[in-house]
Amino acid sequence: MSDFWQGRNVFVTGCTGILGSWLTMALVEQGAYVVGLIYDEDPRSWLWRSGYGARITRVHGTVTDYRLLERVLNEYEIDTCFHLAAQALVTVANRAPLSTFETNIKGTWCLLEAARRSPKLQRVVVASSDKAYGDQKHLPYTEDTPLQGRYPYDVSKSCADLIALAYAKTYGLPVGITRCGNIYGGGDLHWDRVVPGTIRSVLHNQRPIVRSDGTPTRDYLYVKDIVAAYLLLAEQLDRFDVQGQAFNFGLDDPKTVLEIVQAILDVAGRPDLEPVVLGEAPNEIQHQYLDSSKARRLLGWEPQWSLGEGLRETLAWYRDFFAES
Repeated sequence: MSDFWQGRNVFVTGCTGILGSWLTMALVEQGAYVVGLIYDEDPRSWLWRSGYGARITRVHGTVTDYRLLERVLNEYEIDTCFHLAAQALVTVANRAPLSTFETNIKGTWCLLEAARRSPKLQRVVVASSDKAYGDQKHLPYTEDTPLQGRYPYDVSKSCADLIALAYAKTYGLPVGITRCGNIYGGGDLHWDRVVPGTIRSVLHNQRPIVRSDGTPTRDYLYVKDIVAAYLLLAEQLDRFDVQGQAFNFGLDDPKTVLEIVQAILDVAGRPDLEPVVLGEAPNEIQHQYLDSSKARRLLGWEPQWSLGEGLRETLAWYRDFFAES
């Protein structure tokens, strides 16, 4: 472990989500002084349950409040910003797109404009997604693949991603963009997502529910590998060949929904719980998966957890969670 983060002032938007919680915990452990932006306090958040919420400075507000962001970056003399705040649920975006557009698109330009005007800021990591690429004929996605989201959530990520690239290109803002596959790990309490939803069903001795027909293909990456990717990218943003660049992060081993469900059943030792396949998931792309060779080549990033190892740790986390609930 390097001492890069020791004593640095770091601002994390979206610090109470699954990725935000684990990233904040890692930063605190490595000696950073973390300021976290919090919109709604959820007592079930892993940040609170872990006790790390009491070890950071908490700022309450929305990422669309430009004046608030400007104040935080300047008053706390922020060196590094991780912009994770987003409405991250595809089903919610389909049902109520305006709040998704407001948070994901306006929130990004507010954050980046405040960053542009902050003299102390040295690096910004913006969380995009493989969803920003939209539906493509040629897979896997590389970073040169056009950003062409069509459904509300995908469009919001395409727009935010392009805005980040614009700030890097036009103003020389030291921005790095992460495009990750599906994040899984302890702390995700959105039960309509395949990994936490399946694990909850298994731990309650119920057959897991698959909303789609089970054939959509995705990348799945353990949250600790993604945290390591974010930290590594930020640490290298003083390099001119890294600034203003987007990076894919994935295992490069896509799985169908049914394969992920089966992997969870295998890890849990419950092959008897046959999934219930509904075939009712509209406005979702059939196949999405990444080529992460650029991150491996340019950043030296390598995932440390296999799918089986990540799922075992995740299952153990949820066992503890339900035992304590």
